[in-house]
Amino acid sequence: MAPSTIQQLADYGQSIWLDYINRPMLENGELKQRIANGLRGMTSNPSIFQKAIGSTHDYDQEIIRLKTEGKSAFEIYDALTIRDIQDAADCFRDVYDRTGGLDGYVSLEINPLLAAKVEEQAAEGIRLFEKVGRPNVMIKVPSTEQGYAVIRTLIGRGINVNATLIFSLSQYEQVAAAYCAGVRDLQSAGGDLSAVHSVASVFVSRIDSVIDKKLAEISVEDTAHADEAGDLAGQAAVANSRLIFERAEALFGGPEFKALAAAGANRQRVLWGSTSTKNPAYSDIKYVTELIARPTVNTVPEQTLVAFLDHGEVGEAFAADAAPAREIVARLKTLGIDLDEVNAQLLRDGCTAFDCAFEDLLKSIESKAAALAG
Repeated sequence: MAPSTIQQLADYGQSIWLDYINRPMLENGELKQRIANGLRGMTSNPSIFQKAIGSTHDYDQEIIRLKTEGKSAFEIYDALTIRDIQDAADCFRDVYDRTGGLDGYVSLEINPLLAAKVEEQAAEGIRLFEKVGRPNVMIKVPSTEQGYAVIRTLIGRGINVNATLIFSLSQYEQVAAAYCAGVRDLQSAGGDLSAVHSVASVFVSRIDSVIDKKLAEISVEDTAHADEAGDLAGQAAVANSRLIFERAEALFGGPEFKALAAAGANRQRVLWGSTSTKNPAYSDIKYVTELIARPTVNTVPEQTLVAFLDHGEVGEAFAADAAPAREIVARLKTLGIDLDEVNAQLLRDGCTAFDCAFEDLLKSIESKAAALAG
């Protein structure tokens, strides 16, 4: 039997991770089958756990048990999510061992309500890593001013990090700098550089969702630039990703990181996130096909994974230089659309959305526990 398209991607040099987790897929063999088909990792976030725990009955019995033990809503959340992450990490352990620690990771996010507090975030990241107790777990840290310090601290402790909510090139550069600083801290402490891995999660489709709306408004209100606006639709997100990838190649191919690599350090791979297609006029695998590059990761939701398995094709998307991407950004600016401003707003919105999802999840657990106990 021919290898699946995601296995072909893995062989090519890009890993596909699943951006979803729930209890049934861990128990009914679905996840193990996905791994057999070439899946190389898994990510989670507060929104995913809100859907898995708050919107189903899959966790009800555990919620009842934990509530009767006197656990708070947060303690119930903590127990449920850590168990899922542990079980998923165990499923991926063979991938982790077989790839020498390159893949096989499951990501768990730090409580987003701690995002403004550096020391508390770092302490929570350390606690989660130790409590999960698996070498193939990544702790997710938002890529904010406070988050950069947390990333450095965790990497310096030998803890794998998924730096999330990256939208802009500037954010990416600061994440990469934090990773390298953490690696140097680990080196100074006599740690094993080869044992720590990290990804920089660049969010993609949300950029097109915002900019396409702005372009559509220009097409209606400014007929002189309607054709230009229409031509740029659906191009901003991949162009932004292309520029970030170019910078990653320069940073991790440069002399500073080569010295760390010689000491055993691993390259921090770019990970494409938020890759579901929001616009039905676009291909349902647009943000997979147009982002094929090595060495990267693409973390996809279930429906995008199924679609790529069905009709995806493997081929390098970033073969040319990044000049066309810079031109797209420049053309957007002539129309009054500043990519940096859009990305800054998306970061603020993303942090708020995760805060709300986390708060909603805790409220859902509390109300469920009360109703079930009653």
